[in-house]
Amino acid sequence: MIKKLLLTLLMTTIVTSINSQVKTPASSPISKIEQKVGLTDVTIEYSRPGVKNRAIFGELVPYDEFWRTGANKNTIVTFSDDVVIDGKNLKKGSYAIFTKPNKNSWEIVFYSDTNNWGTPRKWDDSKVALKTTSKVKNTPIKVETFTISFDNITSNSAIIAFSWENTYVGLKLNTPTEKSVEASISEVMNGPSAGDYYSAAVYYFQNGKNINQAKDWINKAVELTKDEPRFWYLRQQSLILAKSGDKNGAIKAAKASLASAEKAGNTTYVKMNKEFINKTL
Repeated sequence: MIKKLLLTLLMTTIVTSINSQVKTPASSPISKIEQKVGLTDVTIEYSRPGVKNRAIFGELVPYDEFWRTGANKNTIVTFSDDVVIDGKNLKKGSYAIFTKPNKNSWEIVFYSDTNNWGTPRKWDDSKVALKTTSKVKNTPIKVETFTISFDNITSNSAIIAFSWENTYVGLKLNTPTEKSVEASISEVMNGPSAGDYYSAAVYYFQNGKNINQAKDWINKAVELTKDEPRFWYLRQQSLILAKSGDKNGAIKAAKASLASAEKAGNTTYVKMNKEFINKTL
């Protein structure tokens, strides 16, 4: 009986020991950022060390040596489409980002092998998919935690930025938005809906493309919805017509948008249309 009791207590102790693990926060927490640039999905996974009263570049991160661009496992970026980095072509897929910091510039490498923990034990130049150099900018504000961000985002570009301590380095990313949109428009316009005409027209208008084509598409979108006027369609029609030089048509469209917005109780569009009409008259 005593032996059985002791065995039970021993098994309980073992199970408790296995299941009880102390949990503490990571010193360099993992981060995953996802950003859509135009129609391209970009994901970056990396670990974020802190300054913690240390000298970083030239000390903790030596100059002229490859760095994993973060902590722990190497930093990985994934592109859903072929992209352009600093004017150089890069195929879609996943890459490890390695950097070689210096005082005035960083060498930045997109490496096709992502299965390393940190920098590769043996560097393989055949796995370098893209290499570029970016200038260092000194920042007046100290960044405590290493940060990768997407800055200055447009419909077809962004800056992939690395910030830590008082250092900022940026890469220009360009995505094939125009090519993708044009392909989509060509495909959809074989049998477009009012929404397709509207989206295509707004894209052309906002991106400074053929205004007459935008005018044709927005007019078709409005025509297809004339039985149930949409104030946001009419608002875009007024802007496109004004840009094309059709002042009277623009005012007419704005007044129709105003009436539709008032009926719907949308005060924002009421205000925008009134301001547009007063400015255009």
